[in-house]
Amino acid sequence: MDGQTAAFSLVVFIIFIALVFDYVNGFHDAANSIATVVATRVLSPGAAVAWAAFFNFIAFVVFGTAVAKTIGGDMVNIAKIPGNDQLFVLLAGVIGAVIWNLITWYLGLPTSSSHALVGAYAGAALSSYIWHFGFNSPLTVLKAEGWIKTISFIVLSPLIGMTLGFVLMVAVYWIFHRVSVNKVDRVFRVGQLFSAAAFSLGHGGNDAQKTMGIIMIALVAGGFYSMTPEGKLPEIPLWVVLAAHSAIGLGTLSGGWRIVKTMGTKIVKLQPVGGFCAETAGAITLFGATFFGIPVSTTHTITGAIVGVGSAKRFSAVKWGIASRIVWAWVLTIPAAALIATLTYGLILIIEKLTGRI
Repeated sequence: MDGQTAAFSLVVFIIFIALVFDYVNGFHDAANSIATVVATRVLSPGAAVAWAAFFNFIAFVVFGTAVAKTIGGDMVNIAKIPGNDQLFVLLAGVIGAVIWNLITWYLGLPTSSSHALVGAYAGAALSSYIWHFGFNSPLTVLKAEGWIKTISFIVLSPLIGMTLGFVLMVAVYWIFHRVSVNKVDRVFRVGQLFSAAAFSLGHGGNDAQKTMGIIMIALVAGGFYSMTPEGKLPEIPLWVVLAAHSAIGLGTLSGGWRIVKTMGTKIVKLQPVGGFCAETAGAITLFGATFFGIPVSTTHTITGAIVGVGSAKRFSAVKWGIASRIVWAWVLTIPAAALIATLTYGLILIIEKLTGRI
């Protein structure tokens, strides 16, 4: 197999693994979209995942590709990686993210697929740079612009979600305080259909774009596209957009029941009104972040919103032990995914060495 054919095959394989990541992202993060609507029994699990998957897919009609361009062009300076190693970095990055997602799905932990992806991509890139150039300023392979936005919103997205969830819940209590509980319940059972749809739209709009960014940088590294003169990603073709949204929609359709149980019942006991407020708060946060091209964690966002809703009822309604366990999983995600990607990159180098290709 000549070098050009090998590079083409590797690009195709990276695209395949990236779409596998997108699929895993869908079922790993299905809980973000459906946990509240299932916990409040507004929809059955099967109907809930179908509802969420549909809005995951059609999100491409509503949102652009600003998040994809942040992931693909503003996180890692791929030009600093030697040309024949760029595809290995991307492959190790997506494999590392998939492995971490599967581990946390098995443990039932609602961690961030987004941060798993950027952590794994960064870990593989740093490993490659150090392998080739030693420890001489390895952080220059990372772009500050994208990391400042991403790291800031690790803290900001759950805080915004929590604040909006708290405010919405208090507002609903005030507006409906003279209305019977049964009537309020009926109103918000219908309302939850719309809030779940809105959150699923935001989830698909933000998360599918992360896979688009990785696919596009793989196509650039393979020589099929070129970066703009400013070092940004080129326009993303429609087939990449549709493939990414299809994969995340199919993943959501598969459901991630272990995490649904944690999100929907273990943090705080929800009623339809609480589910509506949490999903609406999360959707508003995701819409804003996606508009500004900020890759945020839908998991962090909805968890913060659920905590905010629970706190509005009473502080003790939140099961803080479960919440703290989730936060620890958040803290570990980027370094753990980076470590797995580093090991994966090392394994790729060993395989290439044994087969005589390096």
